[in-house]
Amino acid sequence: MSTPKELRYSEEHEWVKVEGDKVRVGITDFAQHELGDIVFVELPEVGDELKADEPFGSVESVKTVSELYAPISGKIVEVNEDLNDDPQFVNESPYEKAWMVVVEPADQSEFDKLMSAEQYEEMTKED
Repeated sequence: MSTPKELRYSEEHEWVKVEGDKVRVGITDFAQHELGDIVFVELPEVGDELKADEPFGSVESVKTVSELYAPISGKIVEVNEDLNDDPQFVNESPYEKAWMVVVEPADQSEFDKLMSAEQYEEMTKED
């Protein structure tokens, strides 16, 4: 499974990529693998406010529906509309095509709570 080193990770299996003064958010390769084939993605609207650790959407697979949890607080400035027609991007390309939202962070200190790739790999490794 892929865990890009330049990203930060939440305990709820979201990834965060810093892009200047904004961040791009999606779910990890580990999460999509655990969920199985993704058939539907429900995302918020541009302009919505995210609150760290609160649900902001959901991902439906053939197995289950799973909440998406905001890794940071902030205002949504972009939503990946491609996932409406192509939810399978989450399985095929979790870090490139399947980003979920772009957020203007409200509090930069929240980044300190996110895990490095090494910490995330340690959390998700098989016992």
